[in-house]
Amino acid sequence: MTAQPTRPIAPIAETVASLMPRAKAELTELVAFQSVADPAQFPPSECRAAAAWVADALRAEDFQDVSVIDTPDGSQAVYGYLPGPEGAPTVLLYAHYDVQPPLDPAGWDTPPFELTEREDGRWYGRGAADCKGGFIMHLLALRALKANGGVPVGVKVIAEGSEEQGTGGLERYAEAHPELLAADAIVIGDAGNFRAGLPTVTATLRGMTMVRVTVDTLQGNLHSGLFGGAAPDALAALIRVLDSLRAEDGSTTVDGLAADGAWQGLQYPEKDFRKDAKVLDGVGLIGHGAVGDRLWARPAVTVMGIDCPPVVGATPSVHATARAQVSLRVPPGQDAAEATKLLTAHLEAHTPWGARVTVEQVGQGQPFRADVTSPAYTSMAEALGAAYPGQEMQIAGMGGSIPLCNTLAALYPDSEILLIGLSEPEAQIHAVNESVSPDELERMSVAEALFLVNYAAAGRG
Repeated sequence: MTAQPTRPIAPIAETVASLMPRAKAELTELVAFQSVADPAQFPPSECRAAAAWVADALRAEDFQDVSVIDTPDGSQAVYGYLPGPEGAPTVLLYAHYDVQPPLDPAGWDTPPFELTEREDGRWYGRGAADCKGGFIMHLLALRALKANGGVPVGVKVIAEGSEEQGTGGLERYAEAHPELLAADAIVIGDAGNFRAGLPTVTATLRGMTMVRVTVDTLQGNLHSGLFGGAAPDALAALIRVLDSLRAEDGSTTVDGLAADGAWQGLQYPEKDFRKDAKVLDGVGLIGHGAVGDRLWARPAVTVMGIDCPPVVGATPSVHATARAQVSLRVPPGQDAAEATKLLTAHLEAHTPWGARVTVEQVGQGQPFRADVTSPAYTSMAEALGAAYPGQEMQIAGMGGSIPLCNTLAALYPDSEILLIGLSEPEAQIHAVNESVSPDELERMSVAEALFLVNYAAAGRG
C-alpha cells in the first residue's frame, strides 16, 4: 500500500489548483519564444530571450545566485539556488527551454508558438509539454510548498538551452564545473507518464548519435537525358545506403551492432501503440518482438532529413551530391561512441559504385539506466500514489535521449536520478500539434511537491 506523505496533500493540491490560471499565463509567455537552438532556423535572440525569462522567474521565487551561463556549444543554461533548512538534502530540478522546430506550421491547427486551449481542454503549442511545461511544473511545486510551510529541501534549478539539438553544451560545462549541479537527488522533468492518468517514472533512456552523411559522385549535375543510365547519381546512391540501415521487416541493421535486446518492465500493447502513434489503417509496424523491445531495448535508426531538390521545380538532372542527417538511438548496455563508429563504418561500407562518402558526427549522448531501488524512488512512489489516488507508480523506459543524465550520473555517482514529466502519448512531442494536459500539469506538480516533502523526511530519518 502506498504510504501517506508527511505533509497533508489537500492544502498543497488546493494551492496548485489555485495557481493554474497563473501557470497557463506563464506558459503562454514561455511558449511564445521561438527558442529552437539552431541559428540556421531561428534567430539566437529567441533563445536568449527565453533564457532571460526563465532567470527572471527564478529571481521572483527568491532563488539566489541566479545566472545565465554561456556553455561551450554557444547555448545558454539558466541556474539558480534556493537554500533549504540546515541539514536538509539538496535536490536538483532540471528542465530545458529550447524546443524542436515546429515542422510545417501549416500542419498545426493553431499557431505553434501561441499557447492555445482547444475544445478537448488541452493546451497546444511547441514546448508546452517538452519541456517548457516541465519548468512550469517545477515552479508550481515550489510555490505550493512555500504557501504551505516552506520548501523543506535545498533546491537547485538548471534549465538547459540546447537539449533538443544534442550538442552537449551543458554536459561539457557541468564537467568543467562539477560543483555547480551537485545534489543528493536529481529530478529530470523531461519525461512523462506512460499515459495520461497513469503515474510513471522512466528508468531507462536510449542514447543517441547523430551524423550527417554526404555522397558525391560528379563535379556537377548532368542532364539526365544525355548522361542518365551511366553517370552515377549521388541521390540514388544515398537512397541505397540509407536503405541498407533497415532489414526487410524494418528493424535497424547496423553492421556489428546488437539489435536483440528484450524489455522486462511495463509492457506496451501493440493496439495501444498503434493508437498512440496514429498509425494509418492497414500499415504495419516495423521490426519484430514486443513493442517495448523495439522502443526501449534495441537500437533504432531514423533518417531525419535529406538535402535534395523538391518535387516542385525539379529539373531532369543526374545529381552530383546528396546529403542526409541520420539519428541512431542506442539502448542501455551499448556505448554511444562505439555505435557511432559502427554506424560510420556501415555507411562507408554500403555506399555503392565507389561514390565518395563523408560522415560527420553532429551529436551524441550515452544511454541511461536508473537505480529504482533508491530511497528517492520510494519517496516518489508515495508522492505519485497520493497525487493519483488509486494508482501505483509504474516504471517504464523511454526511447528518447537526455544526454545530460549520464553526465550527471558520472559526476555524482551517489546522487539518485528520477525522470518524470508531462510528455504522455497524447502530448505528441516533436510532432505538429504538441500539447500538454493541464490535469497532468496540475497532478504532476502536486506529486513533485509531495516528493520533496517525503524526500526531506527520508533524509532526516
